[in-house]
Amino acid sequence: WRPPKTPRHPLASTSALMDDFACVNGNITASDASEAAPALIIVTGLIGIAFSVFLLKLVSSIALDVASNNEPLVGSEPINGADVAEQNARLLELYAAITTGANAFLRSEYKLCGIFIVLAFPAMSVLIAWGDKEDGKWEWKNGWLSGVSFVVGAITSIVCGYIGMRVAVFSNARCTVGACDPSKGWTRSFNTAFRAGGVMGFSLTGIAILALYILLAILRTAFPDSDEGYKQLMDVVAGFGLGGSSIAMFGRVGGGIYTKAADVGADLAGKVVQDLPEDDPHNPGTIADNVGDNVGDVAGMGSDLFGSFGEASCAALLVGASSPMIVAAGWGALMFPLTVSGVGIVVCLITNFVATDLSPVRKEADIERVLKTQLLVSSLLMTPCVYGLAVALLPSATCGGCTGGFYIGSICSSRINAFLCVAFGLWGGCLIGFVTEYYTSFSYRPVVEVSESCRTGAATNIIFGLALGYKSVVLPVFILAGIIFGSHRLAGMYGISLAALGMLATLATCLTIDVYGPVCDNAGGIAEMCELHPSVREKTDALDAAGNTTAAIGKGFAIGSACLVGLALFGAFVTRLEDAAGGDLHVDLLDPITFAGLLVGAMLPYWFSAMTMKSVGMAANAMVLEIKRQFDANPNLLIPNHPDRPDYDTCIKISTDASLQEMIAPGALVMLSPVLCGVCFGTRCVTGLLAGAIASSVQMAISSSNTGGAWDNAKKYISKGAMDAVIGEEEPETVDNTGKVQTKKSQIFKAAVTGDTVGDPLKDTSGPALNIMMKLMAIISVVFAPLFLAIKDGDGLLGFVVHDKDVAAAHDAVVAATRRLAQVPVASPAGGGELVAMAFGLVVGVGGVLAVQRATAPPRAKAAKPALVCRAAKVEGTPVEPRLLAHTASLA
Repeated sequence: WRPPKTPRHPLASTSALMDDFACVNGNITASDASEAAPALIIVTGLIGIAFSVFLLKLVSSIALDVASNNEPLVGSEPINGADVAEQNARLLELYAAITTGANAFLRSEYKLCGIFIVLAFPAMSVLIAWGDKEDGKWEWKNGWLSGVSFVVGAITSIVCGYIGMRVAVFSNARCTVGACDPSKGWTRSFNTAFRAGGVMGFSLTGIAILALYILLAILRTAFPDSDEGYKQLMDVVAGFGLGGSSIAMFGRVGGGIYTKAADVGADLAGKVVQDLPEDDPHNPGTIADNVGDNVGDVAGMGSDLFGSFGEASCAALLVGASSPMIVAAGWGALMFPLTVSGVGIVVCLITNFVATDLSPVRKEADIERVLKTQLLVSSLLMTPCVYGLAVALLPSATCGGCTGGFYIGSICSSRINAFLCVAFGLWGGCLIGFVTEYYTSFSYRPVVEVSESCRTGAATNIIFGLALGYKSVVLPVFILAGIIFGSHRLAGMYGISLAALGMLATLATCLTIDVYGPVCDNAGGIAEMCELHPSVREKTDALDAAGNTTAAIGKGFAIGSACLVGLALFGAFVTRLEDAAGGDLHVDLLDPITFAGLLVGAMLPYWFSAMTMKSVGMAANAMVLEIKRQFDANPNLLIPNHPDRPDYDTCIKISTDASLQEMIAPGALVMLSPVLCGVCFGTRCVTGLLAGAIASSVQMAISSSNTGGAWDNAKKYISKGAMDAVIGEEEPETVDNTGKVQTKKSQIFKAAVTGDTVGDPLKDTSGPALNIMMKLMAIISVVFAPLFLAIKDGDGLLGFVVHDKDVAAAHDAVVAATRRLAQVPVASPAGGGELVAMAFGLVVGVGGVLAVQRATAPPRAKAAKPALVCRAAKVEGTPVEPRLLAHTASLA
């Protein structure tokens, strides 16, 4: 409310002033459309689940029989001495092995997640109840309901990840069978993989939106229908996002370590050392590699994007509840973020039929076009739908200082502004996706340059790949900066949270494309191991290559949305601090403790990436040792077409044990950092920590993902024969008697394989996990804000070190008086900070002495040969690290 500046007449002034006093919340009331919003959310959620069941029925209609097509099969003739019956038996055997391995991993992982949930629920509830206490009385209602929200979010994330994994392993062999059709193989195999992805996408979005809305509807009965009641409701529902992201962290890190340990280990020991083809059935690590595609790229991605949806929704709901005008517009206006996600399900459903029925894949050239069309069509259809929702549900004041709009914080926003914020996120995500495609697809110059750099060896390949990754950060960061600036100007932190939801509005389509790739990858591996006709593998490889490009686009979406979600949650955290302070709160980066938190937050992504990368390296080392042992124990495995088969189960166990052991430390780092920071140093340090972590994580995630993706596609570019002329000229020994270049025997290809192997953990483990890091730290800060505020009014246990309010106030008063009276500078009062500084200096000094002593000490004795060679040759040498021996103890 603002009084008129220049009244024309005293009586008119008095009348206008009385009218303005009578204008409460802009005279906004709930509309009929607002009352229909809950029905819209429930119906669209049910539609998503029903459509996923329909897609699953279509996928299951394909029989697991390579001879099930109506026409004679290209691969039905005996291939490499195998007849159709043997191929079918092998198909079923591999299908069962991959399914069993994936189930075993998820069962073990979710047991650990269950233990975490059981331990975190009471701890979280007690801490929040203590932090929210008033007049010494603990707020048990807020504590327990926050814990319940946490459990619901965690269980929903587990269910979504499990559904995705089950659908992927159910569909991979059926995609292989579809590719056997000589006339309709392209359409059948593509539709099978695409519909499998659709099952994951539509079931996840449907379940997520229903779970969150049902939780809101139930918990709503525990709070009054008032401004304060809705604020408390959204505060406790924030636990839903925390539960989803916590499980996503374990799924992303654990699944990423599993899949890349198996992939790198199988590549090093099989392709590089023994020169075996990719997915050769004689490679002991190949089943673990195929299992990893499902548990990492499907279950992990599903949990990741579910967490993004939950956190973005919670941030928008929490910030929206802080606006009395949105609350006055009714429950439907508060639920505007969920209606955007609900309508997105219907839009993605319509878009899905474009790919499978209206414009299906009939040849290799159609694949990438059809997949990219999905993103454009869904965004085009979604834009007018968002406009209609904003006009129908959001409030418009008829009086006061924000006539025609509504206040969100101190910003006068409007329906059009809210629509523009969602549109910024929707189309900004598309731009980031296509920039990512430019830097990771071999259809464009950057990846071709990386491929050509392999002519001078692996070192230049690594250099070019790293440079590409760094350069690929520039445009996405500018796009994100523009989205953030524009959205904040239009609607404050509410606008940023709406932009995050806009980027996730077509989540069902993004997930469909993401899951499509691993299904095709598995299908190619099964075709190779079943020794089907080479034309089958050619189809699945082409499908997988297009899937790699679109998966990179999906990762661009995931990273961009994670940045916006993290920033929206940061805004929600500041909003909670403002509610506690009773006024606007400004984050001062020149405050020493805030700047210190900023530096630490910017460092955390490097610490986190180091832990995950080393975990992959250790697990891959153990995998190489086991594969090498099996080759030494049974030389028949290296004889082409020999009937002996390796022990796949031991390699699966190595990856499983390594991933479950190694995922705990990175997860603890992310979860405990904001809690310890807030408890020990207060809320100002947490604001710096979050700002540094978000800014650093988003750039490192883009760089890691694009570097690994470029190396992967550079290898595929060379393997498809694009550089055969160069290889034949520079390495004539690779040309056989018929004049054909043996590409995979060249040094250029081996240099590309080295880059791809280095990039695997970057693009599939540490890079994607950084998405969750920036979101999880922010949602933990939001949920535990009452705890931080309850400790010395937000200054933390060690607040006397960084800031003492009473001493600082007295010091400021003395300084002001001194400057006025005597113009003489006054020294700061002595306190505990000096003692801490002295102790810190002492520790640093002693540490420096010890470091110098260690650096000048004589070198330790080294073995003549590295561990891998020593183990293979059974001679003494460098001892294997104890944690590696633990993975292979059963082999002693």
